[in-house]
Amino acid sequence: MNSLQVWLAIAGGVVLAVVVAHGAWVARRKAPRQADPADGPTSPDHGEGAGRRTEPTLDGAAMAPLAVPAPERRPTLDALIDCLASIAVDGVVSGDAALAAMPATRRAGSKPTGIEGLNEVTGHWEFPVAGQRYRAFQAGVQLANRSGPLNEIEFSEFVVKAQAFADAVGGMPDFPNMLTEVARGRELDQFSGTHDAQLGFTLRARQTAWSAGYVHQQAARLGFVAGAIPGRLVLPGSVPGVPAILELGFDTRAALSDDPALSSIQQVTLSLDVPHVARIERPFVRLREAAQALASAMDGVVTDDNGQPLSTDTLDRIGADLEQLYDALEERDLAAGSPQARRLFS
Repeated sequence: MNSLQVWLAIAGGVVLAVVVAHGAWVARRKAPRQADPADGPTSPDHGEGAGRRTEPTLDGAAMAPLAVPAPERRPTLDALIDCLASIAVDGVVSGDAALAAMPATRRAGSKPTGIEGLNEVTGHWEFPVAGQRYRAFQAGVQLANRSGPLNEIEFSEFVVKAQAFADAVGGMPDFPNMLTEVARGRELDQFSGTHDAQLGFTLRARQTAWSAGYVHQQAARLGFVAGAIPGRLVLPGSVPGVPAILELGFDTRAALSDDPALSSIQQVTLSLDVPHVARIERPFVRLREAAQALASAMDGVVTDDNGQPLSTDTLDRIGADLEQLYDALEERDLAAGSPQARRLFS
């Protein structure tokens, strides 16, 4: 082999090495970011720590606990959002008999229905309980929800169900006027339609995609825990039993991947169902802070549904509009986070 051949062989080897190195570099750049194994769990915790509440940590400092009052215990049915029919009975009816007479389903069309009894001992309205005794009943159907207002067909279906229950317990129902209740439903639906808000921010990767474990780990640092659906994490409320403050979601297929480390996630969504979360929880502030903290930690950009970056001025305007929305809901006795608001906006 002469010197030219040797030189060409060396040059070829160098070029091959450069190509291989460049390919490896490109592959590393395109590979999704991985969670740090030494920095806590990267997948849903279904063990002892499941559902454990940690306050979001933003800018290196834990947020102070919120003095959120316990949920108000009120009867399920409420004349504010329900069409009610009283059912008078002679004497008392056992809870067992009432339960046996319950309709097979608790819906009339798209509207929830319910039946409550007046407990003979406590004097409280409640869903009948075996072993208790009741001296009166009331049946109700919701006047409106996100499916629309109560209509005549749904009202008629409600009447049939309530009448059947009354017959079974030896009661006499007193139904309100259908046209009046349908009109109430339309008015309530009009109010709710103009005072509903479901916010969603999209966090998009600037360059490198994320693995499912990486998303879990970064969200966990802010207090998010695994939800019931794969690819969903939630920021729990300050009081047990109330809806989550925020939800973080990403592609379910990535969450169910055989090898989550190889899943490639380009975007996640942060959402807030405004009427479902109490104002005192500062949900929009926490949505905004969580989005900005994740964007900073994960090298992402916060955008709207159309991919347009959200400016500080835009976020400020949204926050101001929400304050007016909260005021309007409270004036109607439908404060955000209340049982009535959660039922109406569902």
